[in-house]
Amino acid sequence: MLKTVLFYAACLNFILLMSGYPLKVHATETQKPLTKHASEHTTERSSLIPLQLSAGEWPPFLSESLPHQGVVAHLLSDIFAVAGYQVSFTFLPWGRAYHDSANGKYAATAIWMQSEDRTSDFLYSEPVLSEKFVFFHLKKRPFEWQQLSDLRGLHLGGGLGYSYGPAFDQALQMAVFKMSRVGSTEQNFRRLAAGRIDAFAEEISVGYHTLQHQLPELADAISHHPKPLLINQSFLLFPHKMPDSVRLAALFNQQLQQFKQSGRYQTYFDRLAQGDYQ
Repeated sequence: MLKTVLFYAACLNFILLMSGYPLKVHATETQKPLTKHASEHTTERSSLIPLQLSAGEWPPFLSESLPHQGVVAHLLSDIFAVAGYQVSFTFLPWGRAYHDSANGKYAATAIWMQSEDRTSDFLYSEPVLSEKFVFFHLKKRPFEWQQLSDLRGLHLGGGLGYSYGPAFDQALQMAVFKMSRVGSTEQNFRRLAAGRIDAFAEEISVGYHTLQHQLPELADAISHHPKPLLINQSFLLFPHKMPDSVRLAALFNQQLQQFKQSGRYQTYFDRLAQGDYQ
């Protein structure tokens, strides 16, 4: 009887030993490629050339507080990473971002509308972003327009230093309508809710991001007119004072074009529409 027990015990030990052996080998083998992969990833990141860009706060496109620092910052970082650069953004007031970049403190500044007076300081990239400016208004106050003359007699809100296109600027100069300006989109929404302005123009994604995250109590009371006031393009600006700007702009433009042709560019804005940059 004792021999039988000892025999079965020996068999059991043998079975456990054999079943544990391949498991141990398998665990060791899976650890090796994981360690190697992490090492390769670190090496790849460390091999990228650091690149300093300036930017202003413009959520959801650019913001220090958003995932990936906003959809445009994410796009720019990935484009430069493919080209061999690791981007870091410094967020500044817009005027300072422009001034410091023009004087060569940053390799480029993101992102800016086309303006003739900026060409003396900067080289423009290919278009990075297409923006759609629409009129926001209270739902309870009907607002209809198809041409600028339809805005006659209205009091519109605006942003400090903003141009809403040559035709709009000319109509404003001819007093077709009145405009008062404030420093933020949030202020314009508050003025709209209080009835101090009839409508104001803002980029549609920026407007709704501001409502959802800064003024949720007003979101249900405000809508926008579907007709765009302005379809505008924005650009990455490379300072003339930086000796590498021409080469860097050409490299960026090449990669940007490849992102657009491959469809990768659009995926960033699809994710924006799905709420990924909130």
